[in-house]
Amino acid sequence: MVASFSAPYASLESLDEALRVRGYAVLAPDAVATLAGVEPADFAALAPSWEELRPDDYLKDGGRYRKRRHSCFVAEADGLHQVPHRMHWQSVDYNALHGGMERWFEPMQEAVAAQPAWTKLLLALGRVFSARMPVPHWFIEAHQFRIDTADGLGRPTPEGAHRDGVDFVAVMLVARMGIKGGETRVFEANGPDGQRFTLSEPWSLLLLDDARMIHESTPIQPVGEYGYRDTLVLTYRASGFQGDA
Repeated sequence: MVASFSAPYASLESLDEALRVRGYAVLAPDAVATLAGVEPADFAALAPSWEELRPDDYLKDGGRYRKRRHSCFVAEADGLHQVPHRMHWQSVDYNALHGGMERWFEPMQEAVAAQPAWTKLLLALGRVFSARMPVPHWFIEAHQFRIDTADGLGRPTPEGAHRDGVDFVAVMLVARMGIKGGETRVFEANGPDGQRFTLSEPWSLLLLDDARMIHESTPIQPVGEYGYRDTLVLTYRASGFQGDA
């Protein structure tokens, strides 16, 4: 039997210190709602869109286990603005498996970005990260993921332990259905310390200082015939979107 470790939730009062000292923090769903200034139930309006994700046709391992959508935003003093649909690009320095490719995914549905909870969440995270790195704007990439067990095994991070090549990363669990595995592992990029835990509560949130921390999620397997893990990954970068000249 593999041990399962609970998420090490931080309080909102200790969030900034946790990011400063440890380079990461985990928030419980009620804390995420308070941070965003919404009711926990408001996030539920986002959940149905995970049923409408599209297959990821770029997986180099030939798998069919990942579906996704991708859109980009800019957070500034006057609010959150969605930018025209664009590619997702990473350097091979950060993603040895899929880096160096212009990957074009289907955009998020308009109804998702129109939800008040969406705008409030992204802007609230921008304020958290600006406390660590004061900048005039954040370039945000939003990824909706469903990792399923249609092939018997699903890989949330087929590229392995990695950094994303941004300044900060937020990983929100949306759902876990009929699976085992999917353990989150974070550890220092330049040191020996690390921690492993499982995000199990919908709308719980992992925040990472991407320059300091490496992260990965272990594969998932079905408990019965089929299962899946839904997440929202938000990356924040101060100097523009990756791949821009």
